[in-house]
Amino acid sequence: MLAALLAGFIDAVVGGGGLITIPALMLALPFGTPLPTLLGTNKVVAVTGATMAAGKFLRAGTLAWRELVGPVLASALGSCGGVWLTYRVHGDFLRPVMLILLVVMLAFILLRPDLGRLHAPRFGLGHQRGLALGIALVLGFYDGFFGPGVGSLLIFLFVAILGFDFLRASALAKSVNWASNLTAMGLFVWQGSWIPSIALGMAAANGVGGYLGARVALSKGSRWVRGVFIGVVGALILRLGWQVWHS
Repeated sequence: MLAALLAGFIDAVVGGGGLITIPALMLALPFGTPLPTLLGTNKVVAVTGATMAAGKFLRAGTLAWRELVGPVLASALGSCGGVWLTYRVHGDFLRPVMLILLVVMLAFILLRPDLGRLHAPRFGLGHQRGLALGIALVLGFYDGFFGPGVGSLLIFLFVAILGFDFLRASALAKSVNWASNLTAMGLFVWQGSWIPSIALGMAAANGVGGYLGARVALSKGSRWVRGVFIGVVGALILRLGWQVWHS
């Protein structure tokens, strides 16, 4: 529950909550627990924090709800395909890929200190919506299949490609991530791939963390979110690097 509370807070601000809750579940659950059961339990946890955070951003008017509809639907569709693949392959090979992506993201942000501080969309509205749709579809698929780090990837892509500031990128990323989490959770629960006694307590803590994280992000602004993003991505690189090295 403590891991879920921290994950909800961090995930609402810059994503990456799954890289806190999934290792915690790996430690808590019996060895040999099927991957779909572990991921299904995690999705029940994640969807609570995502709902609280996305709702907070939406009520604050950080982005118009019309800009969210397309990416949210695309993310849900991609998540369905990802869950289907989860039951057929193992996701361990994704750890080295995720590590490389995080290193590239961190280097890109550090080398461009002004990136994401100002909201300066690079494309016309139609082009921007199409790109957001494509990003949401691809990362929705990844989130349904494996998931850790997807929130950070979404924020990075919305900042680097679309030209959003970190606050608006975080709001859009959380809405997209909410849709993929909700879809994946429904499919995993429908298949019985979750552990209610663990998931429900963690979900409550994650919801509190998500609400607090979104509230702090809105009050502190993009500069603070950027600083947290750098810190969290750096920590995730160390965590994933340790796992890859030992495996």
